[in-house]
Amino acid sequence: MKHFKFLFVLLLLPLFTLAQLDLSYQTPHDNIKSLADVTMPPSISINNDGSKALLISRDQYKTIAELSETELRLGGLRINPVTNISSRVRYSTQLELFDPKTKTSSQIANMPANPRIANISWSPKQNYIAFTNTTETGVELWVIDYAAKSAKKLTDDNLNANMGGAMEWIPNESGFLVTTLPANRPKLIDTSVSIPKGPTISVNEEGQKAQNRTYQDLLQNKADEANFETLVTSEIYKVNLDGTTTLWKSAGMYSGMSFSPDGNYVMVTEINKPFSYIVPYSRFPTNYNLYDQNGNFIKTITEVPLIEELPKGFMATRTGIRNVSWRSDQPATLYWVEALDGGDPETEVDFRDEVYQLKAPFTGEKTPMVKTKLRYAGVTWGNDQLAVVYERWWNTRTSRTLFFNPSNVNEEPQLFVERNYQDTYSDPGYFVTTRNQFDRSVLEFAKANTLILMGDGYSPDGKFPFIDEYNVNTQSKKRLYQSKDDDYLEDLVNIIDIKKGQVLVRLENATQFPNYYMRNIKTKKLEQITNFSNPFKALQDVHKEIITYKRDDGLELSGTLYLPVGYDKSKKEKMPMIMWAYPVEYKDRSSAAQVTSNSKEFTYPYYGSPIYWVNRGYVVLDDAAFPIIGEGDEEPNDSFVKQLVGNAKAAIDAVDAMGYIDRNRVAAGGHSYGAFMTANLLSHSDLFAAGIARSGAYNRTLTPFGFQSEERNYWEAPDVYNTMSPFMNAHNMKTPLLLIHGEADNNSGTYPMQSERYFNALKGLGAPVRLVMLPKESHGYAAKESIMHMLWEQDQWLETYVKNKPVE
Repeated sequence: MKHFKFLFVLLLLPLFTLAQLDLSYQTPHDNIKSLADVTMPPSISINNDGSKALLISRDQYKTIAELSETELRLGGLRINPVTNISSRVRYSTQLELFDPKTKTSSQIANMPANPRIANISWSPKQNYIAFTNTTETGVELWVIDYAAKSAKKLTDDNLNANMGGAMEWIPNESGFLVTTLPANRPKLIDTSVSIPKGPTISVNEEGQKAQNRTYQDLLQNKADEANFETLVTSEIYKVNLDGTTTLWKSAGMYSGMSFSPDGNYVMVTEINKPFSYIVPYSRFPTNYNLYDQNGNFIKTITEVPLIEELPKGFMATRTGIRNVSWRSDQPATLYWVEALDGGDPETEVDFRDEVYQLKAPFTGEKTPMVKTKLRYAGVTWGNDQLAVVYERWWNTRTSRTLFFNPSNVNEEPQLFVERNYQDTYSDPGYFVTTRNQFDRSVLEFAKANTLILMGDGYSPDGKFPFIDEYNVNTQSKKRLYQSKDDDYLEDLVNIIDIKKGQVLVRLENATQFPNYYMRNIKTKKLEQITNFSNPFKALQDVHKEIITYKRDDGLELSGTLYLPVGYDKSKKEKMPMIMWAYPVEYKDRSSAAQVTSNSKEFTYPYYGSPIYWVNRGYVVLDDAAFPIIGEGDEEPNDSFVKQLVGNAKAAIDAVDAMGYIDRNRVAAGGHSYGAFMTANLLSHSDLFAAGIARSGAYNRTLTPFGFQSEERNYWEAPDVYNTMSPFMNAHNMKTPLLLIHGEADNNSGTYPMQSERYFNALKGLGAPVRLVMLPKESHGYAAKESIMHMLWEQDQWLETYVKNKPVE
């Protein structure tokens, strides 16, 4: 038998030994393709009171032809300049109305033929549903009348969706504000043939520190600047539901617009010059301008300058007004945040941020409401006397939640909870909201001064979601409901009516696709609403369990273990294994040891999943815990490699002790930071027969101002950067490694050059390596042709170097 295996390896080796291959797109083995190429059930969007719903269908993948449409990459945007919408948008292909009471669906009359649907949006009172349809030449606005079960086109295909949704509902549901292409729009400059007028020059003559991460798709020259301005410039029109239109605002580089809850005012954000070649458009100069509902200018709330320099650290922020928004509990009150520490996390202060408000008619002075000891992280509004403010500090993984009185800055905020936000078991849940008279979300009061909490309920025994009442005055809780279902995993989706006890929930288990139910927590009645079937029947009987084990230092770890299809546990045949993981940094051991995976979760092999290989005779250890811990003054990355290898060894030891695997035939795999993990594991251990690394970064000197959760720059911690870089340790690599990368990766730090340079290093040093560059693909892969080929590549690699590993 060993001789036959060796012969099989020899037959496969020619696929991997040539330096360059002219290979067309391949499809994987039928056992994989039958799982990867299925028609998925539709997703569902249910309105707030559970009375209406929309079924949304889409193709599971795009096509390589779609990805090959014209694309411009400017200022952090990826734009189709022909259709004027994001070139990477995933379109829906069909919409149906769904009645949760009768459990029946209805066709929508007058829908566009062969639609490419995006930007689906319920109206404020949820009587209508808007969406955009992308034609061959542009984007048009459509609206569905839910009661009439009919759709209507409201505009030509001249919307400008390059900056996002291109539409904003008017609060009374009479129509929209939309961004459209200007009437006299300049032609785009063809940068492939344009003749430069001079060099591109960047300066820092004043010696300012601009320690920015490695952004991609940035502007590079004057032609890019001109094209960016052309593509993001719009006119704003008011469009009524009868299709009539009026110009609301002349041309500008508008990046967002939002109505006040009462509909009388509109906040419009507008990008200004100068542009930048080192940061994306989100940090270009931006004005926050206030208008009345007819488009008459009232005032500029703030003028944000170009932000190329910030203090160092994840908790750094800019000075001045930021996070401008509307109070959802007031007719027309703006609120925002200002830093009290100069935006510098190194500055020692009692309070980091302060929240201010400014009420209509916006002629008075701003008034303070609350200060935060940590960095501001959001507000949930309730009423004039009660709101909830959130604070966070990344360096200590600390979050604080407090109640405050928006009308009395002198009233001391009341602490609800201060906790390590990575400590999942201690999560008290979130405060439930309801819709007010303005159709905006505000705190739901069960009774006076009593709020509702809803949480996931993670614990050492599993996930058991809960609903609590919380009395703000007495600071006491009362549990209204907690899931106790042993057969299904439950998620609490939305409280429909707390007084009646009606809660929308989603139930699933390993073999039952997630479906929606109406649960009554008072009468204990459970009524099924949807009935989506399992599209992955081949995995119906696969053994799945959450295993726990210990690292050499005693740290508790876990992973989701799958045994091959048809595996006989009583025989304990030793099979090859794939371990798939993604490292996570922690500041304490107890949080790192917590388990959030659940064996009752539906087994869903998404495009990048290793689960397909249970149908090819492999044991799969998915989501293997890879915590990297740095307690106290020690940073997690100070001992990254040691902990990484310790995690891997513990996982292999655990499954090996169960008798299921041949530990000499184990593969490691991961995507992005998981790819970085894989390359490091293969460089610093002999635990694996092969590895698969997708879209990773391998040379940390190319990301010198921080990466992932590392705040220190290269010059502050050169040993950390060098030790963690697989590129710097390429001479240690002897294990076969499959590198896969999208040619158009736009993720910070994982540009395609990372894989290309790493491949060249490994090849130059004689390591067995294969590099697959997927045309047109970004950080995550989208085209069916690319994904099928990726699965084929991985299968061939695993069959050659793991399942049929040559006998040594």
